[in-house]
Amino acid sequence: MSGELRVRRSEVVATLVVVLLAAVAVFALWPRDSDTSAPPAGTMEQVQVSDADLAAPRAAAGSVPCPGPTGAAPAGPLAGVTAPCLGAPGAVDVGAALAGRPALVNVWASWCVPCREELPALAEYAARPGAVPVLTVDTRDDPRAALSLLAELQIRLPSVIDADGVLRAALHVPPALPASYVVRADGSVARVDPPTPFRTADEVAAAVERLS
Repeated sequence: MSGELRVRRSEVVATLVVVLLAAVAVFALWPRDSDTSAPPAGTMEQVQVSDADLAAPRAAAGSVPCPGPTGAAPAGPLAGVTAPCLGAPGAVDVGAALAGRPALVNVWASWCVPCREELPALAEYAARPGAVPVLTVDTRDDPRAALSLLAELQIRLPSVIDADGVLRAALHVPPALPASYVVRADGSVARVDPPTPFRTADEVAAAVERLS
């Protein structure tokens, strides 16, 4: 009996060791707060801010206006979608502003570290001759923080606020940011996949050419 008891104790000890090692492995692989491509706790909803409260941040960021209608008929998933402009007062008919020509839409937020690293590449691409229009979408964010980041990085790209999540729904934006989309001249939309943040303007140009 004593031999059987020792065997059983050994089995219990071995089982406990396996369980402990498994728990350590799960803890080591569990996502940390440092994964800043996903929104931190408390920022899942868009912060609503009035135009009056945005006046000073807009001035500091350079008061970048948003595009108006191109004159072409909007089509595709962005047709009929409107959003507040981030850099200036007023709303934008996004489908009408991008209609009839290729464009690049980039979805970002101020809390997203990869977005911060990608914005300069987008700005450099947008300044090139022959570049397609670039429209950025600030989502699940505080617009004041977004404008502060643009001012800090000296980025002057037109941007809209995804105030009610309609743009995020229309584009099927994943939880992790940034996400980029090429809007074709016929209004159809292609997501840049894999969703690796752009590091250079050449990478932006290559994606636009491939998906247009």
